[in-house]
Amino acid sequence: MKAVCWTGVNDVRVETVPDPSLLNPRDAIVKVRATTICGSDLHLYDGYIPSVLKGDILGHEFMGEIVEVGSKVKNLKPGDRVIVPSVISCGDCSWCKKGQFSLCDNSNPKPALAEKLWGHATCGIFGYSHMMGGYAGSHAEYIRVPFADVGPRKVPDGLSDEQALFISDAFPTGFMGADLCNIQHGDTVAVWGCGAVGLFAMKSAWLLGAGRVIAIDRLPDRLAVARERCQAEVLDYTQVNVPEALKELTGGQGPDACIDAVGMEAHEIGYEGVYDRVKQAMRLETERPYVLREAIQACRKGGIVSIMGVYGALVDKFPMGAAMNKGLTLRMGQMHAQRYLDRLIGHVERGEVDPSFVATHRMALDDAPQAYDMFKKKKDHCLRVVLTA
Repeated sequence: MKAVCWTGVNDVRVETVPDPSLLNPRDAIVKVRATTICGSDLHLYDGYIPSVLKGDILGHEFMGEIVEVGSKVKNLKPGDRVIVPSVISCGDCSWCKKGQFSLCDNSNPKPALAEKLWGHATCGIFGYSHMMGGYAGSHAEYIRVPFADVGPRKVPDGLSDEQALFISDAFPTGFMGADLCNIQHGDTVAVWGCGAVGLFAMKSAWLLGAGRVIAIDRLPDRLAVARERCQAEVLDYTQVNVPEALKELTGGQGPDACIDAVGMEAHEIGYEGVYDRVKQAMRLETERPYVLREAIQACRKGGIVSIMGVYGALVDKFPMGAAMNKGLTLRMGQMHAQRYLDRLIGHVERGEVDPSFVATHRMALDDAPQAYDMFKKKKDHCLRVVLTA
């Protein structure tokens, strides 16, 4: 089959690889009908996630059609259209039973790599390095799905492939970002980043009762989407001092909750941006955490900072004094997709959210190298590329 393989920093290629096969009675084989390049895929593309090897198949956000199931998968059959969450969870361990599916004890077959860096291993994730299990990703014609009796959900007849696609990762990630904010009716929520996850965090904040949503980015087209499609007030961080602007918008108080939907490759035009880029390039720190610092600085006293942008290892100049003395609550994590899928499918079925609005470009799997370049460089107002075989 054809698959998009990582072959070096900023270099992916479409190669012919062996077809996947069932390895466990709880497996399924899925024909990928639609997959997309997520912002967190760029961290692998750029070489900032450890344990990505030449030839690894990328991709974790996808939907498809069941072509084969293992003997213990009773809830799915060949021909079913399915949404497959990016995080792989067994459904049986103590973490899964608590609804903390991304902390699964049993889905990462290579725990030693994560334990060395983080102290404990977390779940496996499709196409996201050997530290996260070494699973083949979704930028391919077919994919093996472990624990298929737990993760995938059938796509209702009324939903298109593109609507289903974004329920697999971007929508639940944004929703969890808002859910972690413990939003009270009328709260002001600020969201850094107007990519797909940030936009879904804005949509989700409204669903959970926010009174105001404020979006922060630098790209006019993305700010326009936040304003027009997510009813957010917008701030261009190249034109204003964001913490001061947020104080002015909130009567000197600051937002009740702040969501970092950017993560480890944040952009900043000032000296802190130069500082982080130099240290990251020299591998003296692994992240560019400018957004995280700014969200902590901007959040009101006693507020919540929700971190859904991906971080891999170490950040520098973390404003611990601001977080501690302002009494902030920091909440974060890889999203617990299986906790949210059914609820989000319901929102889409009722017409409350149409997640396909983030799809701006559609390309063939063969064009993935150009798609990655377009997405990284945000050419042609690219928000998300949908890839099909």
